[in-house]
Amino acid sequence: MTRDPRYDCLFEPVKIGPVTARNRFYQVPHCNGMGRVYPESMAEMRRTKAEGGWAVICTEEIEIHPTAEHAPWSGGRLWDDRDMPVLARMCEGIHEFGSLAGAELNYAGLMAANRYSRLPPMAPSHAPIALPDPLQARAMDKSDIRALRRWHREAALRAKAAGFDIVYVYAGHQLSTISHFLSRERNHRSDEYGGSLENRARLLREVLEDTKDAVGDTCGVALRFAVEEFMGSAGFTSEGEGRDLVEMLAEVPDLWDVNLSTWENDSATSRFKAQGYQDEYVSFVKQVTTKPVVGVGRYTSPDAMVSLIKNGVLDFIGAARPSIADPFLPKKIEEGRIEDIRECIGCNICVSGDHHSVPIRCTQNPTMGEEWRSGWHPERIAEKTEDARYLIVGAGPAGLEAALSLGRRGYDVTLAEAGSALGGRVARERELPGFAEWGRVADYRSYQISQLPNVNCYLESALSAEQVMEFGADHVVLATGAKWTADGVGRANPTGIDIAEDAVVLTPDDIMDGAAPEGPVLVFDDDHYYMGSVLAEKLRSNGAEVIYVTPAPEVASWTHNTLEQHVIQARLIELGVRIVTARNVTALRKGAADLECIYSGAAETLGCAASVLVTMRVPIDDLYAALQDKGLKSLTRIGDCLAPATIAAAVHSGHRYARQAGAAPDDAVPFRRQFLAPGDPAQS
Repeated sequence: MTRDPRYDCLFEPVKIGPVTARNRFYQVPHCNGMGRVYPESMAEMRRTKAEGGWAVICTEEIEIHPTAEHAPWSGGRLWDDRDMPVLARMCEGIHEFGSLAGAELNYAGLMAANRYSRLPPMAPSHAPIALPDPLQARAMDKSDIRALRRWHREAALRAKAAGFDIVYVYAGHQLSTISHFLSRERNHRSDEYGGSLENRARLLREVLEDTKDAVGDTCGVALRFAVEEFMGSAGFTSEGEGRDLVEMLAEVPDLWDVNLSTWENDSATSRFKAQGYQDEYVSFVKQVTTKPVVGVGRYTSPDAMVSLIKNGVLDFIGAARPSIADPFLPKKIEEGRIEDIRECIGCNICVSGDHHSVPIRCTQNPTMGEEWRSGWHPERIAEKTEDARYLIVGAGPAGLEAALSLGRRGYDVTLAEAGSALGGRVARERELPGFAEWGRVADYRSYQISQLPNVNCYLESALSAEQVMEFGADHVVLATGAKWTADGVGRANPTGIDIAEDAVVLTPDDIMDGAAPEGPVLVFDDDHYYMGSVLAEKLRSNGAEVIYVTPAPEVASWTHNTLEQHVIQARLIELGVRIVTARNVTALRKGAADLECIYSGAAETLGCAASVLVTMRVPIDDLYAALQDKGLKSLTRIGDCLAPATIAAAVHSGHRYARQAGAAPDDAVPFRRQFLAPGDPAQS
């Protein structure tokens, strides 16, 4: 297939100072939970994106000095020359495909607790650090500022020597000391580095000029800057000081990488923000600079990308999450295969890996983070090793992924779904408020399966054990999912809740099936991810009085890991949902719920007409029990049918099964690990 000429402009080369990007696809700096801790995994992940057509591939934050370090966070590091080989390896992989490598150097200051180095953090002014640590940063004096400039310059030279083509000066997301100097809230200085915008921007200008002087002969120098902080006049706005600073420094960097602050706003989830939501804030930048501009907005549509270029909004289509969901997005557009793009769903499960300092994961792309350790490629999979027929029962995320991947290997696959639509839990959850884009998990796989002649799908096909045996498949895979329970068993109540016979108790499945209890409705969230809050939102939007109760100290506490906890709680407050935190539900009866404070044990009673228990799910595995000892060559459970978890985990489970199909059982560690050998210089 050939590229649609409408998209030709996306493949034009663009100069960035002394270097040239081969097209307009730019993977902006993004965290990955690997960095210096899992360097081979990090390098192969970036290399894969270069193979997929991204013209520029950047690192995550790279620490430049031990007085601002993020341990145990798994980021980059360039403290001295011994840190260079890890990053040089990454650059080699990126250069293999003609792409440019970008290094996001950063001195974090207030954002670094220095738990490893145990050195005092530094900041523009005396202040507690921005993390929940009992630690304060000391105010920087002039010698500290000179030292910071020197450290940044030295790190830039190391980045150049390691093979980087673009070196960043980071002033975005309120995650760098440079951005703290810019901030009126953080910078209380009365010298030439405080007060006016020109003074607050002095360090930024100096570091930019230092970096250009050090490496600008061969490296492009990029400035990453958040033009809007959503703080009104107290912070940068795209109509105020955000624009003023761009105008002030318009021609100094070789490239402007513009976005929003904080990270929660820059990487907002699809539940709350649509594709392109940043456009209105960054569109002014190209009007005031001749230098190329890159911006982000979870762009997955090539038509939207072309519009941004032709309307003079951006020079580069920036991406973090879309490049994670589909590392081959540019190549698919170039080859005229836009229907094959695996579109980001904006769930931010990728961010959770970074927060937990483990390799990145993705709901849409199960190979993300597995490129090196498991040898998984996002576009290639080994051919079948035997002539065998597979029957997959259940077309949820695990079943769809297994069917698609087995089909791509060349196996004959039959997919039987009891319901009237493909997608399983995704088909139901996509109807919840804000979750429409999550339906892409089912849509992408359904379309791809439809193109495979060796995979047959049958809807409304509930199978009994006898029917499974009559089918005569060599391998039977059960992906029958899970269901929410109504007994209250969960984290806070391991033995369940005392529920009277006359109590009206519902589950999330009941609500998604259309149950509409009349209030007041108590939603008990002992799950702590998205389900409890979105059901409270749905019920409240339908007119019910809603009381949200959770044992946690806040709403949907796990969603800190997906950058949306604050906006979720704000949404419920705005809707008028009554929020009761730090309370466990101990008993339910007609018209009332008994609660207990998790700290003091104090009891109280709330009136409610019905309760929705968001506590746990149990596998739907009765078919598995019925098929055991029936003489099948293999019988396997995958996804929620094996262990209920996230949609990302279900997709990964289905993909792992398909990758391992036909292989002999092996009890060895199922992936590669990286070790330092005794005497390795990296240890000294």
